[in-house]
Amino acid sequence: MSLQALRAFPRRTILLLILALSVVVGGTAIAAGADVSSSATSSAPRSDRAAKPTIVLVHGAFADASGWNGVTARLQAGGYPVLAWSNPMRDLTSDSAALTTFLSTVTGPIVLVGHSYGGAVITQMTGNSHIKALVYVTGYALAKDENVFAASALGGAQSTLGEHLVFRPIPGAGPENADAYVDPAYFHHLVAGDLSKRRSAVLAASQRPAAVTAFSSPSRQPAWATIPSYYLIATRDNAILPKAQAAMAERAGAKTTKVAGSHFVMLSHPKVVADFVRKAATGG
Repeated sequence: MSLQALRAFPRRTILLLILALSVVVGGTAIAAGADVSSSATSSAPRSDRAAKPTIVLVHGAFADASGWNGVTARLQAGGYPVLAWSNPMRDLTSDSAALTTFLSTVTGPIVLVGHSYGGAVITQMTGNSHIKALVYVTGYALAKDENVFAASALGGAQSTLGEHLVFRPIPGAGPENADAYVDPAYFHHLVAGDLSKRRSAVLAASQRPAAVTAFSSPSRQPAWATIPSYYLIATRDNAILPKAQAAMAERAGAKTTKVAGSHFVMLSHPKVVADFVRKAATGG
């Protein structure tokens, strides 16, 4: 536009045009700056994450993936990619097949973490070269042909968990199978003794059941025979007694630590659990 043509506009209009032009140009510059800043900021975490294994968390019976939230938040704060997998808890064969399929979507090194029955499932994960470590959080590190019921009695342990289960039919499964829940009256004592009774009551009301066949399924050749293993023993666990935990940890040759926690130790001591997982992730 020529200077003569510009002078034909009222002064107010010229000022508005100048203001609009400055906003457009400035906005573009700011947007470009934001892109560069965002790229610079995000490139470091991506590089950092690439150097760290993906932590795959596998919950067990009477809990769900949200039980890992406190652990997940701490691991993510340390730059670890985390996936909390939803365990079907039907039987070891189908559950391990589901986890195998899930892990096939994960690129790079993996650290598998299993709580309770989730430990039995990660024990089946042989043949995946991406798995760098197994972490048992008061979990079932089963031996070949062993099931959860048998492992619960290792070391002379006498848990009363089996006496305080409530069974509900599974549609179409037949009378030989059912979903098992912990009787809410015993939930706090058996699995959540170091949580408040109010919180324990909420967890009891929302617990995820496991099919009886999950507990009776025999294990295949254990992955801990060839993959470095770590075991966190919860010394106040009344579901899987410390004697049984210690026996499983010993035969797996696992690096072991102890914490004065209940069966739901990942809820009551998320920092301790996250720190132990980090130790496994770094080969400590």
